[in-house]
Amino acid sequence: MKLTVPNSHYNAQFAFETPSQPEAPKPSAKQVILKKLGGSTVATGILLGAVVGGAVGAGTAIATSVATGGSSTVIVNNAQRVNWVTAVSQKASPSVVTISVGDSTQGGSGSGVVLTKDGYILTNTHVVTMEGATGSAAIEVRTADDKVYSATVVGTDPTNDLAVIKINPIAPLVPAVFADSDKINVGDSVVAIGSPLGLDETVTSGIVSALNRSIQVANSAAPENGANGGGGLQFLGNASNANAINLSVIQTDAAINPGNSGGALLNDQGQVVGINVAIASAGSATFSQSGSIGVGFAIPANNAHRIAQEIMKSGKAKHAMLGAYISDAMSSKSAAAVSIGAKVSKLMPGGPAAKAGLEIGDVVTKLDGRTINSAQDLTAAVRLLAPNTQITLTVTRAGVPQDIKVTLGDAVNLK
Repeated sequence: MKLTVPNSHYNAQFAFETPSQPEAPKPSAKQVILKKLGGSTVATGILLGAVVGGAVGAGTAIATSVATGGSSTVIVNNAQRVNWVTAVSQKASPSVVTISVGDSTQGGSGSGVVLTKDGYILTNTHVVTMEGATGSAAIEVRTADDKVYSATVVGTDPTNDLAVIKINPIAPLVPAVFADSDKINVGDSVVAIGSPLGLDETVTSGIVSALNRSIQVANSAAPENGANGGGGLQFLGNASNANAINLSVIQTDAAINPGNSGGALLNDQGQVVGINVAIASAGSATFSQSGSIGVGFAIPANNAHRIAQEIMKSGKAKHAMLGAYISDAMSSKSAAAVSIGAKVSKLMPGGPAAKAGLEIGDVVTKLDGRTINSAQDLTAAVRLLAPNTQITLTVTRAGVPQDIKVTLGDAVNLK
């Protein structure tokens, strides 16, 4: 399997109609114009989940009936035969928006999740910076009731690929409800609603297929003076890449395509469990586009909500710091060696790790019971936490495992 970013020169038009009902007039045909952000194909990468506009949402548990009025546009033809996915979709649609971003040379769109009634919206950094290309793009938001507003960036957090924008709605918005993502299980049902490839109000369902998955993607921080950042959100084969960031994510098999980034992955109660950030794609670099292969990733809701609150309060987000340089601990020196933990190669003098008693040569194998198989795993797990969080590291020293408690520091100006 190869992972690619999409070749973003897609411009097509589709016309479709909602099915007629026995006692109601047939709705007029609805046309959707699809436009993709400019980009290139990369042999190693992850398909950016936001290059074409989209929103992801969900709703309630199983319901016996679903109303079709209000601002939600979920179509229900037979209220006597709805299932939990229908109910989830109906509830969450008002809390999802589409975000259009552009400058004088290019444009694209992504998704967002409503945070407050007065117009704060959570999305991805790579959505508002057009994959790190600019920090001065014009941003517009289309809400669930088809009203369009200009938006401003409140703040971005490239380290977690999250951003908060603000609109001034003429009527109160419907905030999304965030779940405790620490309580979700592999196998839990989830729903995605959005505009993959520009087809808005698309509903997909699936399960949580893995937890605590670590991925490495390019940094989508906006360049100074709007210069081209050269970034894109993709897997990087080189873990030491200076521009890479590590994310600890939820994996799902719910179909997520370009256009879903910045939207929400929700449970069967209509609560946000994650913010969709990226998808894997199959095929070679010779293909210009690849769709969902059932491997999508979302930033856990607990982390996303904390970061959003910090940005809303101060315009910035805080990140934890361990204070140790780490590398992969290999099982052997052979070509078939596998990484079995994160090896401490250097300690920051006076840093949290040094104060806690970690030593050079220690191999970290767990963080609060979570398995750590590599340096990437440990980095992603620490970045998920807030400064001053106390954690327990399980380390192997001279072949003997032991637990060490560490109070994480504050990574100021972290890149």
